Amino acid sequence: MQNWSEYVDLLKSAGNILADATAPVDEQLRADLYRQISMNLSQAYFLLMASDPRYPEFVPYLNSGFLLQPNPDSIYYVASLDGAGTYRVTGERGNAPVVGFATGNKMFGTDGLKMGKGFGNYDANDLTLDAEGKFSVIFSAERPAGYDGDWLHLDPQSDFLMLRQFSYDWGREQDARVAIERLDRPAGLKARLSADEVDARLRRLFAYARDVSRVALAQIRRTHDGGFVNKMHIHTFQEMGNGEDWPQAYFETVFDIGPDEALVIESALPEIQTYWNVQVIDGLWNQVDIPYRQSSLNGHTATIDTDGTFRAVLAHTDPGFLNWLDTGGNLYGMLIGRWYRCSSTPTPEVRKMKLADVAAYLGTRSARATPEAREAQLRQRLIGNQLRRKW
Repeated sequence: MQNWSEYVDLLKSAGNILADATAPVDEQLRADLYRQISMNLSQAYFLLMASDPRYPEFVPYLNSGFLLQPNPDSIYYVASLDGAGTYRVTGERGNAPVVGFATGNKMFGTDGLKMGKGFGNYDANDLTLDAEGKFSVIFSAERPAGYDGDWLHLDPQSDFLMLRQFSYDWGREQDARVAIERLDRPAGLKARLSADEVDARLRRLFAYARDVSRVALAQIRRTHDGGFVNKMHIHTFQEMGNGEDWPQAYFETVFDIGPDEALVIESALPEIQTYWNVQVIDGLWNQVDIPYRQSSLNGHTATIDTDGTFRAVLAHTDPGFLNWLDTGGNLYGMLIGRWYRCSSTPTPEVRKMKLADVAAYLGTRSARATPEAREAQLRQRLIGNQLRRKW
């Protein structure tokens, strides 16, 4: 073991992270970065200190507390795995629109600036559910001999299993409940971490707190340098495992608007819509406050115009329309949306204008928000978020 000061020294270089930012660097952004690093340290404890492939357990990953670009509709959990092991996951499917598992190697932020690799995505709808919606499935490299129940392939290089679930109607839909156990080892007592193991994990923990912020800034720079400022494009994140088994496409743009400006987002909708959303990200790739700001909309909470078009207004203050996307005071950040198992993946159009001109541009096409309707929106959001289990 080292002296504590030597571990703290591992974070000193974090002060240079903002050199990679495309957002204007000021005192507020620096404060937000320091807050983000403290958040990363909290998250890293779950991921790197409290997780062990020998004694697996689903721990919190992304939610309204760990804000480094979670889907606001989703609660993510992750379990550490040994790809050579055999694991059984049991639980209840619930009734959220999307529930699935993903396996991969080197989770985002755990391998320097690399993005990691995804191996398999599995939709819980493909599992066998009993009359109560319960399931049991084994993950392993090969199907166990004589076993004829639900089985899913575990690539030998895998070192994590992630549960992701997207909810449309927060707090009213039932989230999944899951448990994991390792079957190729005795279920005996969990061993105490040795001093050397604690040392190794502490080093990884402090590195993660720094590197995950660096990877996040690289995602904003990718979009910014690609020329997608106030202009949408489609991105698939195939390098992270999205593909035919998890058909999800993202639409994204960097936004850069003044205090008196707004963006109007307009999009056709796919004929078949399993799930879709749009969310507001700040200049560090943090999701803007989830329970206390209307910083996202989805296929349930969005109001669709009579011509079948989704229109929303990104603005710093309430524009008076139901589909307000609140910047949380950020003049610079990102908009990210998802089309999951939809029949098409439209690229929304973006129009920058003065906030004072939005009402004339939208006219009567988009639903207005009365003070009572806005209050109801925000209270339902606050309550629904808190009713979901995150920890």
